[in-house]
Amino acid sequence: MSLQNIKRQLQDEFSGYISELSVMYGQEIRFSTDADKLPEICGCLYHQMGMPLVDLFAADERSRGGKFALYYVFAHRTKGVFVLVKTLVDEKKPVFPSITGTIHAAHLYEREIRDLFGLQPEGHPDLRPLVFHGNWPQGVYPLRKDYDGSLRPPMENMEQEFLHIHGTGVYEIPVGPVHAGIIEPGHFRFSVAGEPVINLEAQLYFVHKGIEKMCEGAGIEKCFYISERISGDETFANSLAYCQAVEKIAGVEVPERAQYSRVVFAELERLISHLGDLNAVCTDVAYGFAASQFGMMRIWAYQMTDQICSSRFLRSVNSIGGVRRDFLAGWEKKLQEFLLRLYKELTDTIQIIKSNSLFIDRVEHTGVLDLQTAIDLNAVGPAGRAAGIHRDMRKDFPYAAYGKLDFTVPDHNNGDVNCRINVKLEECFEAIKLIRQALEAMPQGGVHIPVDKAPPYRSALGYTEAPRGENIHWVMSGEDNTVFRYKIRTPSFCNWPALCHAVKGNVVPDFPLINKSFNLSYAGNDL
Repeated sequence: MSLQNIKRQLQDEFSGYISELSVMYGQEIRFSTDADKLPEICGCLYHQMGMPLVDLFAADERSRGGKFALYYVFAHRTKGVFVLVKTLVDEKKPVFPSITGTIHAAHLYEREIRDLFGLQPEGHPDLRPLVFHGNWPQGVYPLRKDYDGSLRPPMENMEQEFLHIHGTGVYEIPVGPVHAGIIEPGHFRFSVAGEPVINLEAQLYFVHKGIEKMCEGAGIEKCFYISERISGDETFANSLAYCQAVEKIAGVEVPERAQYSRVVFAELERLISHLGDLNAVCTDVAYGFAASQFGMMRIWAYQMTDQICSSRFLRSVNSIGGVRRDFLAGWEKKLQEFLLRLYKELTDTIQIIKSNSLFIDRVEHTGVLDLQTAIDLNAVGPAGRAAGIHRDMRKDFPYAAYGKLDFTVPDHNNGDVNCRINVKLEECFEAIKLIRQALEAMPQGGVHIPVDKAPPYRSALGYTEAPRGENIHWVMSGEDNTVFRYKIRTPSFCNWPALCHAVKGNVVPDFPLINKSFNLSYAGNDL
């Protein structure tokens, strides 16, 4: 089914219900509908047409049309097409129908919209605050345009609600928000019957920074630097998603050498991230040798990255219109040598740990995320792939030079810690393969094209396959090269609920191991 065929199907299916049907950037189908038709249309897209909900957000467009706008983003992953459904909500009646009952992945999105915009998802089963912890004043909505982001309103003191599980022998174990380490804060409320966990509720947003508000009215160049600082270990993935959205709006075609360069740096970031995750898992099962090996290889990758671009975290490597300069020129041979060395060390290490029956016994059948739960929650990246969702943005929606390179998406189905480990190990080898291919195929030429102007009030999706998974950013430009609205949805937002489900049925001491196998970002969630 081609993009045009999908468009015709939408026209036939929703005749009389939709308006302003259009195709943008060769892969986004957009249309508008009335709010009361949302459950029917979204249900059809999800259940009949097989498109998962990958993003849902609001924008305050009262200055342009007198209303708030809601955007529902569905992905036809096998065809590389996004479907964006827009509806308007009047501020005099700030209510819209909830779709959480039929599309469970909408759950947190709708609660977020309620907290930040004051729009009520009618029929939502759980309207407890998500972003605010009972200390934010009621009736104050920071993502409305009339809210001054420089203000610090007086805090309130209301009790935060948790889901309480009742029954004989059931008790609660609160963990956090402050932890015995340097990780960011998050509160985990375990409901336990004997030893097994029967429910886990995660309370996040302790480090909510107001990033999306900060970007309102800021220049597109300033917002680029903000995008790099969303989550320190996904610097390149986030900045690349932002750059792609702005480049689409500006109608800019990035030079081919820059596209290949972006693949190299994105895969270096993936290697660093996965090697860190593998180190953490091995540390939590007290497998010192393996932890040291993965930690050592991660340091190698950091050192190589730092030598090439003078930033271990890949900051200021990307640029709107390509990459900031030709970082890879002259480093091709040393980078290839590093990759061969890493490949050999990784291969030898895996042979050793795979023969350790005690280690395998510890990670097999631990923290299982079943396929249906993964689908319902739109689990992404290694967490989704380990459960049987064999999707990858680099394959489904090829960007940069990925469409010209050969690589394999790992195929696993058990959804346990062992499968998540195996996915990340295999992705390390695929990352090495991709970097080597990109270096060999990289053409000569420039690496940057200036982006002088972004037309106002145009919008586009930018997306990457971050180390943690599917990463989607939406940008609407404003006047004078500013950002009107910047919506960020990192993979951690999707996978935190999946982690809570994976813990059920395990004992509390398994939680650190399961948590490390997901390795989700607090900063990438608590925007």
